[in-house]
Amino acid sequence: MRGSNLFATADGATWLPSQKDLERSRLRAAMESWGYDDVAALHQASVDDPQWFWPAVAADLGIEFSSPFHMVRDDSAGPEFPRWFVGATFNIVDSCVERHAIASYADKPAVCFEGDAGQYREISHRMLAAEVHRVADAFAELGVRKGDCVGLFLPAVPEAAVAFLACARLGAIAVPMFSGYGAGPVADRLNDCAAVLLVTADHTTRRGRPVEMKAIADEALLRAPGVRTVVVVPAGEPRSDAMVAGRDLWWGELQPLQRSAAAERLDPNHPLMIMYTSGTTGRPKGIVHSHVGYLLKAALDFGYAFDLQTDDVLSWIADLGWNLAPLMIVGGLHLGSTIVLIEGVPDYPTPDRIWEIARRRNATVQGLAPTAARILQTQTEGFQPGLPLSLRAFVSTGEAWDSTSWTWLFATVGQRRLPILNYTGGTEVGGGILSGYTILPHRGPSFCGPLLGMDVAVLDPTGDPTVGGPGELALLNTWPGIALGFWHDDERFLSTYWRQFPGTWVHGDLAQLSPDGYWDILGRSDDTMKIAGRRVGPGEVESALLAAPGVKDAAVVGVPDDVRGQRIVAFLVPKDLAALELKVVEEQVAQRIGRSLVPSALHLVSGLPKTKNGKTMRRTIRARYLGEALGDLTALDAATPVEQIPVLTELSATGRPSSGVTGKSDGYGRTT
Repeated sequence: MRGSNLFATADGATWLPSQKDLERSRLRAAMESWGYDDVAALHQASVDDPQWFWPAVAADLGIEFSSPFHMVRDDSAGPEFPRWFVGATFNIVDSCVERHAIASYADKPAVCFEGDAGQYREISHRMLAAEVHRVADAFAELGVRKGDCVGLFLPAVPEAAVAFLACARLGAIAVPMFSGYGAGPVADRLNDCAAVLLVTADHTTRRGRPVEMKAIADEALLRAPGVRTVVVVPAGEPRSDAMVAGRDLWWGELQPLQRSAAAERLDPNHPLMIMYTSGTTGRPKGIVHSHVGYLLKAALDFGYAFDLQTDDVLSWIADLGWNLAPLMIVGGLHLGSTIVLIEGVPDYPTPDRIWEIARRRNATVQGLAPTAARILQTQTEGFQPGLPLSLRAFVSTGEAWDSTSWTWLFATVGQRRLPILNYTGGTEVGGGILSGYTILPHRGPSFCGPLLGMDVAVLDPTGDPTVGGPGELALLNTWPGIALGFWHDDERFLSTYWRQFPGTWVHGDLAQLSPDGYWDILGRSDDTMKIAGRRVGPGEVESALLAAPGVKDAAVVGVPDDVRGQRIVAFLVPKDLAALELKVVEEQVAQRIGRSLVPSALHLVSGLPKTKNGKTMRRTIRARYLGEALGDLTALDAATPVEQIPVLTELSATGRPSSGVTGKSDGYGRTT
């Protein structure tokens, strides 16, 4: 969006970087060495001159190639399928593991683990290297070869990081899977990638309740006969009766007869992993990432936006099956930081668990999803934890903030001294598109600007860049972290991202860029509602609802309307059912965003369907309400059943309430 201000200005800022933030910034140091005095100028150069920028970033962030490249980017297979650093050899294990094992900080914790039941342990950078070598060599003796796929059905334990990196050392392809999947989704993924080995755990726990992962894996393997070997990580005392003779091995039994000298030398574009995302129909999308692309993108995002360095401790709840956990493993470890992997949820066994972990680990950067903040705020009634003095920033991703929860985290918890580094992107882009920066002004839950190297724009319905109004979030260039494609399905990859506007990546998010350089994500494009001729993201209405007294959680969807085409229906979780005044809620929405955006129906429910990592499942809510097929529910948290949402045909004899009707559900699918 040339000619527009793409980065945040100080006008109306809620947080400004201190001199200390500026002095410690690795981005600021890089800018000075490259001759740039502001982020906007460097960003312009990063998209105008990728031949200079990406090698410069690799050198600045300590990414070294085993042999030199002769071409930065090769578009001969088409601009949608670029290859990077052609001619070089490379392996991410050299960057994420080997160099730190011989550094002055080799005995500093690399990976820490915080268990759901209160257990914790840690391994140093030196220990991590030894474990990665052991497991990689054992995998090789089990027949795993370069290009083979290895399923990782594991909770957030140190062994997950070790197994991921062991695959990379061999040139095998890691296939992380969500720890909450049932047997069907696990089998589907193992079969789709033709996995030869599976690493799983005998069990994990969530809110103190056991989840029998090995039993789920055993059921999945009845339908995935290509898996030859299963390696089992014990959560406690190994249970020998759970093992299948001739196929299963305990993690501790991986003792190779020989040790290899070095990691496999690979083409930098060799696949590192396949990340599967769930779809509402058809088989899941297997998103393929490369060694150099994923590392360079993760290191840039975490290093320049979050300013992660060797003295940092990054604490974040992240399941291995979501993109965040591999980003922590690759980006956090490459930068020499300590990463804290957390099993379970932020509010169990106590509402202040996340802060206890931050204090115990001396966290410097604390990740916290908006949903988690909303839950913690509600449970603690504004409780202000005593944060560790080491904490310098919050970071958030995955969904839009509502202003009430954001203000609580920033003003009450962070005491207005810590920035909330809002970060958004996706699995397919290998990391972020927009972010907060530690050296730029912040204003509320908005984003400070695009990540370096990303030519970002908001497009109107004709495909032209627009400022000040909502539009499609799009990318006008390519970057090393872009997915290599979908596993064995290039056509689906092209039709999903590249066909709406030729030559342009359309990400699927509704966004808005303000004239003063702040960006906002308004929701997924397919969640967008068109009300009275205006495109509206659900986050805008939900934020207004959550600001009303007595509302604990909220979700809105657009449903068909015979007269207006579409209308807004809201589902509210009250703090106190008897005390909530729906007319007060309506007035709150009218005052904040306008009378035309007051929902035509308000349904009080006992809970909202969420994914296991806390995202509201709006498309599922809409489908349930309209009596349509629910689609893929593999990510649904069983503690938040879909049945809490009423069905429209049960609410009205006509099958559709008239405009302006306010429903009041008692949480059991009925309206009173």
